Amino acid sequence: MPDNNGYAVFFYPKALEALGEGIKPYLQDGPAGVHIVCREVDTGGALVKMTLDARTTAGDTIQLELLVPTSMVLMIVSARTDEAFGFGPRIAVEAARPAGEGTGAQVEVKAGGAAAKKPSKKMPPKAAKKAKPAKSKPAGAPRKRSKKK
Repeated sequence: MPDNNGYAVFFYPKALEALGEGIKPYLQDGPAGVHIVCREVDTGGALVKMTLDARTTAGDTIQLELLVPTSMVLMIVSARTDEAFGFGPRIAVEAARPAGEGTGAQVEVKAGGAAAKKPSKKMPPKAAKKAKPAKSKPAGAPRKRSKKK
């Protein structure tokens, strides 16, 4: 059964103009407009990270990561076909077109021509602030009252 989960990422027209020829191999044209079909999208930060499925010129399947500034992204549409859950009869529905199929979804990359991927530097986790002990008194202890003048 093919995996039909993915995202369609749409861009502002000025963003496509600014990205120029470099973005064109990844774009698809559809009824809703020009977009990129990708497997995963990470929007946490200044850049939107998109993971795309691609093939090398040798036919090997690889994953590409494409990063663009968040200000260039107009809209992200989720395309999911999760299994039905709950009670009741199930009706099978066939997808019109699985994510990743169509013109422009696969990008040809020369085998061995790409630069080696550098390992990412992981930052150490932030040290938790030490909690200060509560300054509470036993239940029966007398309370100090402020002196009135």
